[in-house]
Amino acid sequence: MDIFDKVGKFTIAKEAMEAGIYPYFQPLSDSEGSIATFDGREVIMLGSNNYLGLTTHPKVRAAAMQAIDRFGTSCTGSRFLNGTLEFHLEAERRLANFVGAEAAVIFPTGYQTNLGTISAIVQKGDYVILDKDAHACIVDGAMLSRGEMKRFSHNDMDNLDYVLSRLPEESGKLVVVDGVYSMFGDIAPIPEIVEICKRHGARLMVDDAHSLGVMGGGRGTMAHFGLTFDEVDLVMGTFSKSFASVGGFIAGKADVVHFIQHNARSLIFSASLPAANVYTVLAALDIMENEPEHNQRLWDNVAFMQTNLNRLGFNIGHSKTAVIPIIIGDDVRTALAWRALANEGVYTNPVVPPGVPPNKSLLRTSYMATHTREQLQQALQILERVGENLDLIPPRSEREKATPITA
Repeated sequence: MDIFDKVGKFTIAKEAMEAGIYPYFQPLSDSEGSIATFDGREVIMLGSNNYLGLTTHPKVRAAAMQAIDRFGTSCTGSRFLNGTLEFHLEAERRLANFVGAEAAVIFPTGYQTNLGTISAIVQKGDYVILDKDAHACIVDGAMLSRGEMKRFSHNDMDNLDYVLSRLPEESGKLVVVDGVYSMFGDIAPIPEIVEICKRHGARLMVDDAHSLGVMGGGRGTMAHFGLTFDEVDLVMGTFSKSFASVGGFIAGKADVVHFIQHNARSLIFSASLPAANVYTVLAALDIMENEPEHNQRLWDNVAFMQTNLNRLGFNIGHSKTAVIPIIIGDDVRTALAWRALANEGVYTNPVVPPGVPPNKSLLRTSYMATHTREQLQQALQILERVGENLDLIPPRSEREKATPITA
């Protein structure tokens, strides 16, 4: 058997391309945060993780350009050898302080942060226990470790308790959950998870990729729930969302972070984060700490959209965050809805299995502090029109008055 035989059997993407509904790897020719240019037309961007809209903030742009002027475009080496500069350490100190930890260490990407942290901590004879909706990089980190992976039903605390109760008492156990789940926008019940982990002698790691800049005044799910690093052991963050850059970090007790720093292969054997990316993070951090109005504007926009999408009759699940899914169910109808919305001027993210469970295909919409009320009202009008045309919502005559709130 030729190992490439599987290539010829992979036809679904080409079939979608031929049908004109292939939604992935689509190029944007321009982007100003809340507005992008797609297929030669301006679209309202409802598919970005740029929650605070800081990618275009003048202070953030200036910081990136200053870094390139001073340091060039790359550190050309790993953090372990020649790739650590003073500003890497400054950023780690400030990020640790921001989330209330003793220490933090920066990785080249958020994906590599989870990959390196989990595979370093979970070793032979240990167990790593994941929510079934955990992000792919959490799953991959668990698979790369030499421990045994277990899963529990999404946000099901009885099932987590049961899974942990079946593991040997003497074994090491790490529970890993998302603070905010990136597809459905729901929040992990961290206080209950903490109590269950303590009862079974398990450690807890929280992926705050979609929480930082958003929850708890921007400081994440621990701040949202009023928890500390006496209760949660590790917090992961990424820079590719609210921090307007690329990269990631892990934060926790100093000794634990020191161990990860010297054992995470995805850190040791990767080039360090370039100066422009780290300067961007520091500038974004300055804004988060000193300009809370960005976080407030984000939540004003989230409340506006949650209210009005519900009023229009869309199924948005149990979202309580800046990620608001429009749950459709069928894969093809989801792709058709994505294309129709893009043609009308709204860009969303279509997600089908395995990104979501079977029959839960959805359009993932997410919101920014920099969306204007006029942009969101226009997006709602387009969503209503497309939703009615594709039978995603009842016709206006069969539902309550659905005029978007203007206040």
